[in-house]
Amino acid sequence: MSSHFVGILIALAAAVSWGGGDFSGGYAARRLSQYQVLFLTSLSSLSLLLLLALILGEGLPSRASTIYALAAGISGALGLAALYRGLSIGNSAVVASITGVIGTIIPVIVGTFVQGFPGYYSLAGFALALLGIWVVTRHGNDGHNSNSLSLGLAILAGIWIGGFLTLIAQVDEGQVFFPLAVAKASAFLLASLLIWSNKQAIPKITRSGVALISGLLDASGNFLYLIATHFTRLDIAAVLSSLYPIGTVLLSTMILKEEISSKQWLGVAACIAAIVLITIG
Repeated sequence: MSSHFVGILIALAAAVSWGGGDFSGGYAARRLSQYQVLFLTSLSSLSLLLLLALILGEGLPSRASTIYALAAGISGALGLAALYRGLSIGNSAVVASITGVIGTIIPVIVGTFVQGFPGYYSLAGFALALLGIWVVTRHGNDGHNSNSLSLGLAILAGIWIGGFLTLIAQVDEGQVFFPLAVAKASAFLLASLLIWSNKQAIPKITRSGVALISGLLDASGNFLYLIATHFTRLDIAAVLSSLYPIGTVLLSTMILKEEISSKQWLGVAACIAAIVLITIG
């Protein structure tokens, strides 16, 4: 099995984990503020990543990796806060999918400039994946999108998450858990600052088990994505990992009974076809 194919499988696993994490975080934000949810998710993520780093005996990251991780953590935290809020007030399919599209563009552009042209099959797969994710954003038979606030939050979330995907991939290749722990530590501190500045209460750990689960799933997606970038190109790992809106949409349909139209299912099919093109590319 080629390293490229291994990277593809790991990136898809990251998408599954992130899809569940985003749904859980958005669900938790229906009861707590997005900053309180970010606090709890960052806490559980940080705990898991530190535990894994210590168990596996991973060394401390270099100064450059630490700087990239800190920047990635801040960018990712702002993205998740916007995403959780958008998911709590808008249609999950629309918010998650727009975030996925916007978040993919940045690492794809960076990957193309840094690592060269990805190949025609992969390029066609990128385009089809973006198209598929965008089609998934259409909901209901009337084709209308959710309110402008949730759309604005989705766009902001995509920009910040795209920054995270790009920055965290710059850490040293032998490092995984400690750089991600550094990123989550900065996210935890930022969440605490946002809670304080907005005069909100620090949530108890037992306040929302769903938020804690979201953090564990987010941490899992993060290290799977980072590992995927070690086996395949940045742009390929980013595009495939960004298929996570499919999981968010499916969970929203099964649990929240949100409607999925036939056009959205076509979008899912387009994403699957994109995976095939990127795999053979």
